[in-house]
Amino acid sequence: MGQLLGRAVPKSLAHLLMILISLVMIVPFLWMLSTSFKLQEEVFQYPIQWIPQVFHFENYVEVWTSIPFPLYYFNSLKVSILVTLGQLITCSLAGYAFARLDFPGKNRLFIMYFAAFMIPYQVIMIPQYFVIKKLGLVDSHWALILLEIFSPYGVFLMRQFLSGISKELSEAARIDGCNEFGIFARIIMPLAKPALATLGIFAFSWVWNDFQAPLIYLTSDSLKTLPLGLASLNGEFTSQTQLIMAGTVLSLIPVVTVFLFFQRYFISGITAGSVKG
Repeated sequence: MGQLLGRAVPKSLAHLLMILISLVMIVPFLWMLSTSFKLQEEVFQYPIQWIPQVFHFENYVEVWTSIPFPLYYFNSLKVSILVTLGQLITCSLAGYAFARLDFPGKNRLFIMYFAAFMIPYQVIMIPQYFVIKKLGLVDSHWALILLEIFSPYGVFLMRQFLSGISKELSEAARIDGCNEFGIFARIIMPLAKPALATLGIFAFSWVWNDFQAPLIYLTSDSLKTLPLGLASLNGEFTSQTQLIMAGTVLSLIPVVTVFLFFQRYFISGITAGSVKG
């Protein structure tokens, strides 16, 4: 009895600690949601009025009409979907090669490739810009797409997951006459759904929320993504906080939808990618 109690108490304390941390993390979201229904003069009132006396739904209408919100939304969806699909293809192919194929210098090449993951973006930002400029892709969505479709983290995640799949499956397929691409597409990829879902969630969320790259490469208003569009609501002397929060709430819809759709694969994908080698 004493041993059971001794195990239950630390477990209960751990759960309580996680609940408290979760509550702390959800406070900014609740403030954002509350602010999206307020007037500008109510935003910074103290003490904070978490539930507005009057819900101003017109904030959502105004943010939709005050800037080209539908256009920015479409641009973000376009770039995010194309980058996500690109990463799923390139990272799964590279991960398969590093995990399942044998070729000279494989481990060294993987270490060199993964080392790129450790280089801060600020170090390569200027050289990268000159490369994109030489290619004539500045002020084009292709600049964002081509820069983002290769992900060292994605390759690492796919390699770790695919390394844990039994190689006997591949050998049996080869005996049956299946070529390497057939093994990849018909045998391995259906088993890699957790890793693909995890990579898809991370890739989509990262690109959807990216502010810096669009700020550097996009100048035309018709090409701007949603983070740039929402930032335009910040004037030099005034800030329409309630509209920014309303736009941010709307911008969460695709990210939450993607996560809910793939959440059943998410945890298993993360776990496999972190412990298998």
